[in-house]
Amino acid sequence: MTTTATTPAAAAPTDFCWGTGRRKTATARVRLRRGTGRLLVNGREADQYFPVERLQQAIRAPLRATKAINKYDVLVSVEGGGVAAQADAMVLGIARALIKMDRENHPRLKDEGLLTRDSREKERKKYGRKRARARFQFSKR
Repeated sequence: MTTTATTPAAAAPTDFCWGTGRRKTATARVRLRRGTGRLLVNGREADQYFPVERLQQAIRAPLRATKAINKYDVLVSVEGGGVAAQADAMVLGIARALIKMDRENHPRLKDEGLLTRDSREKERKKYGRKRARARFQFSKR
């Protein structure tokens, strides 16, 4: 769903697409618009928000796969989870937004495995147990 937003003062439309990604308890709302390749996460540069090199590479993977590194500005609002889960949520959100921008991106992103939602979540604690599966220590005597 490509949305064209116009303001009364400016006649030039701004094209942007939304994509939502989730991982564990993290949710990323990604807004993609034509631009110069800027990546902002919660108002900060992505390199500042994710200081780990592996996570920086991961969030750029969908843009690299579609050869769109310097074509779009990526504005992300992310909450919940830890930094790794937030980065994974962003990857899915960016990939989904890229597909909305151009349907031809789908096969490349699918081949890279960037459209798969990782459904693993924390298992709930059960009563009579220490944690989800761990039991209290058994004593015979």
